[in-house]
Amino acid sequence: MVTKQVRRAPEDKDVTRADSLAREIFSGVANKWALLIINVLGEQTLRFTEVRTAVDGISHKMLTQTLRGLERDGLVHRTVYAEVPPRVDYRLTEAGGALRDTVNGMCAWTRRYLDEIEAARRRFDAQHNDAAHPPHTGTKD
Repeated sequence: MVTKQVRRAPEDKDVTRADSLAREIFSGVANKWALLIINVLGEQTLRFTEVRTAVDGISHKMLTQTLRGLERDGLVHRTVYAEVPPRVDYRLTEAGGALRDTVNGMCAWTRRYLDEIEAARRRFDAQHNDAAHPPHTGTKD
């Protein structure tokens, strides 16, 4: 049996290219559910229901889809036990753990700048709401 060697083109690593593998991977992990799941798993192994409880607001379907995507990309390891009732555990792989360091940095950044971002949003919304709805002067045009 001959194993075919796949050669990657340099553009596969370019996240700015729409057709790159890097961009596909990036878009898979750069969403709120994936980031939250990676953060929750941390250095522990959790069952599906424990992950769902820890990630407030995620649906069963979205959790399943996100875990499958993370597993496909090699960031989460899934262990199925032949038990009744069935038991499935999830844990981060080495790559998932390395990504968690980045996720933790993003969480720290969010906590640090949350008040500033909230204030900026209020200013922006106030300016744009005023521009969209100028005060009524009482005169006819």
